[in-house]
Amino acid sequence: MNKLNLVILIVCTPFLANAGEASVKWLDFNDYRDVRPANESKSGYHKRIAKQFEKHIQKLMAGVPAGYKLDLTFEDIDLAGDVRFNMHDIRIIKSVHFPRMKLSYTLTDKSGKILAQEDKKVIKDLSFMDRIRMGRDEALYFDKRLLKDWFDEHIDAVIPKS
Repeated sequence: MNKLNLVILIVCTPFLANAGEASVKWLDFNDYRDVRPANESKSGYHKRIAKQFEKHIQKLMAGVPAGYKLDLTFEDIDLAGDVRFNMHDIRIIKSVHFPRMKLSYTLTDKSGKILAQEDKKVIKDLSFMDRIRMGRDEALYFDKRLLKDWFDEHIDAVIPKS
């Protein structure tokens, strides 16, 4: 093992060992309200959405102590914006097409005790375009911010701080 690999191993191992765990479940993307691709194949777009949301949830759980587990199901998704045909299909972001999701989730602690649980919780951000945009432009920015706001209020808030 060279020195670079050793440094990566030492730096990453504590981070991974001290993170909460998340399990994400998806329903049929064709049944979701609005997860339509613009200039991409439907199956490829759905895989990309799932991958980006799962990565985002894992990133949020990285700040949660080890032993905590979030089981999350996306019951419905309506992405920010709307797909319109204008020579090509494109997603137009306007304030009337706010991001909205329906989630079912359970958060458990190290002993398996349920700390938070809801079935078909609807989250939405009606004023998503009126808020200050932080950070760089990234795909699904408004949708990820909605998930972060939900996570901060309903998941992170119930985890005891040491």
